[in-house]
Amino acid sequence: MLHRFDSFLASRRRFLQVSAGFGVSLMLPALEGRAAERRGAERATSLITLWMNGGPSQLETWDPHPGTVIGGPTRAIDTSVPGLQIAADLPRMAERMKHLSVIRSLTSKEGDHERGTYFVKTGYRPDPTVTHPAIGAVVPYQLGTDHLEIPAYVSLGGGQWPGRGGYLGDQHDAFRIFEPGNSIQNLRPRVSDKRQERRLSGLDVVSQTFRAQRQVQAERSLHGQTIDKALRMMSSEQLEAFEVDQESEATLQRYGDSSFGRGCLVARRLIETGVRSVEVTLSGFDSHANNFETQTARCEQLDPAFASLLDDLRERDLYDSTIILCLGEFGRTPRINGLEGRDHWPGGFSCVVGGGGLKSGQVIGATDPEGEQTSPVDPVPVQNLYATILQQLNIDPAEELITPIGRPLAICEGSLIPKLLVDAG
Repeated sequence: MLHRFDSFLASRRRFLQVSAGFGVSLMLPALEGRAAERRGAERATSLITLWMNGGPSQLETWDPHPGTVIGGPTRAIDTSVPGLQIAADLPRMAERMKHLSVIRSLTSKEGDHERGTYFVKTGYRPDPTVTHPAIGAVVPYQLGTDHLEIPAYVSLGGGQWPGRGGYLGDQHDAFRIFEPGNSIQNLRPRVSDKRQERRLSGLDVVSQTFRAQRQVQAERSLHGQTIDKALRMMSSEQLEAFEVDQESEATLQRYGDSSFGRGCLVARRLIETGVRSVEVTLSGFDSHANNFETQTARCEQLDPAFASLLDDLRERDLYDSTIILCLGEFGRTPRINGLEGRDHWPGGFSCVVGGGGLKSGQVIGATDPEGEQTSPVDPVPVQNLYATILQQLNIDPAEELITPIGRPLAICEGSLIPKLLVDAG
């Protein structure tokens, strides 16, 4: 009897571990109804964020200034966009820049890693009175996920500060996979179907006891939905989206033999399955010393993975329905310090964005090649970037959501970037 009870508890622990992360897909019917109202216009339906953790150097990636005092040894190469050059460490991406837009004048209000990450992921500065949701959490919350049996918001790879659900609730946090491609073994039951059914029957007894102890109807309803969807997920064929062993060796090599490469491959598989928002993290960009070696090493992982992800999205007719964004919490200083490094720089850095029907093959903004001007030409606040992305996803960035204490807050306080919008004139 004790052994059987332990099995029940083990099943309950498995459920709690899974449902805590997969709660993002547990939308109430009211949310699904609201999402149905948004389906009239053909717009982008998914977002992929390639998160460059630590703050990538714009001068060693998308905005090189070779032959200048601030440029260092970084070389630049031509791209598929006439007049646009990027760092020589990104040769495969250079061939594909015609499918993307480069923003070289992104601005943030925070230069600390944690605060900067919060600001760039949410569009809001940290506030002790409220925790804002990451844009990656807002997308599935607003668009709905009734067709999914797996999470609608997934974070692949490391990183100290993954996307959070904020005032939307912890159930809207990103579901984290630290080692992409190797995670499915922890999600599927390791016993036969019949034995799993017996375990789940015991879990149902525990759950009924739990519900009986709760008097608030909303809690009981959400708990029941969580159980139903989490258990359905554990036996869902959609879990195969997290696996890469079905991919050919050539595909794996094309994305690159790295956790980030596998993460980008899993991201493509998740988008194919219908996941709304995926974040893939590449860490190690914080180059206060040995900047040039550090950035080159990161680009060696970024280049094949990003390029292959673009190729596959386009080949599978997913690019027009998927917005892809590559950025970090800030850039690096134009000035090279005494340790051959670059420090934090939120006042004019780069990001790359494309897909989802956005304009491509262009550069927005510019930075001073001599590093004397602290403000970029045509500055683009982070909030404006997110307002534009949300608009393209058929989400009104000015819509107010209600916090648990009844406070209305706009999803985003930015303005649209006309140069990114095809119908902006």
